[in-house]
Amino acid sequence: MSTIAPFTNPTAVPRKKTIQNLRQKKERGEPITMLTGYDYPTALALDRAGIDAILVGDSLGMVVLGYENTLSVTIDEMLHHCRAVARGARSALLIGDMPFMSYQVSAEEAVRNAGRFLKEGGMDAVKLEGGSDRANSVRAIIRAGIPVMGHLGLTPQSVQMLGGFHPQGRTTETAKLMLEDALALEEAGCFSLVLESIPTRLAELISKRISIPTIGIGAGPGCDGQVLVVHDMLGFFDRFTPKFVKKYADLQGEMGRVFGEFISDVTERRFPMQEHSVEMPDEEWESLLGELAEDENK
Repeated sequence: MSTIAPFTNPTAVPRKKTIQNLRQKKERGEPITMLTGYDYPTALALDRAGIDAILVGDSLGMVVLGYENTLSVTIDEMLHHCRAVARGARSALLIGDMPFMSYQVSAEEAVRNAGRFLKEGGMDAVKLEGGSDRANSVRAIIRAGIPVMGHLGLTPQSVQMLGGFHPQGRTTETAKLMLEDALALEEAGCFSLVLESIPTRLAELISKRISIPTIGIGAGPGCDGQVLVVHDMLGFFDRFTPKFVKKYADLQGEMGRVFGEFISDVTERRFPMQEHSVEMPDEEWESLLGELAEDENK
């Protein structure tokens, strides 16, 4: 059972978590918690549970919108979901995922689009993929006053270049390059890095070599925090489940059971019953029947 009590007063405004809170957690050796969220009710539940950060990930393209990968997600789609999450979460640090081609063309365009996540989407920060090749864009976004989270390892927006969804950094050469990228993103001003699907020892090494927090997903326990896609951990998305996911529930199966029960109840006329229905006073009903009878006789 969780030791974190939900907010007992829904009207109370909890203390807002910031990027400084994440850094302080790393300094104290306290694990950072982050999960994805794409809508108002999920954000509300995550916030009440006490999550440190909510990532409105472009993974919504696959688990919510049904795309084959994240490449088709547009910035307008991302902002739509960001606004919904911002309405539900008052305490968690909110991070918007910049979608494919929203920051790759130029630093100027990256700044303009990053600004939309804060101004239109209600986010506190943005996340983008890539290493030292994105350092200039990271610096430009940060100069505009927008915090940036980096993302190394398996970067889904580069899935075509990577040849699929495969673990990264498993050779000496690629591991060394990833460490160099992590140092470059730290130097550029990123407040945190997501490390996805890389060897455990490499993730721990990077986490120790840089001063900013690392958030792992399929990168082992040596990171400063952990993140999962909510739909994966809840068993809500059944097209595939990555090896690194711990499934805490099977909501897809439970939904199938509930929907089947509804269909059966309606078919067998067990629903709706009287307790599910609205009635009108007998005198009003009799009056209605009387008036209808008079109208028919005219």
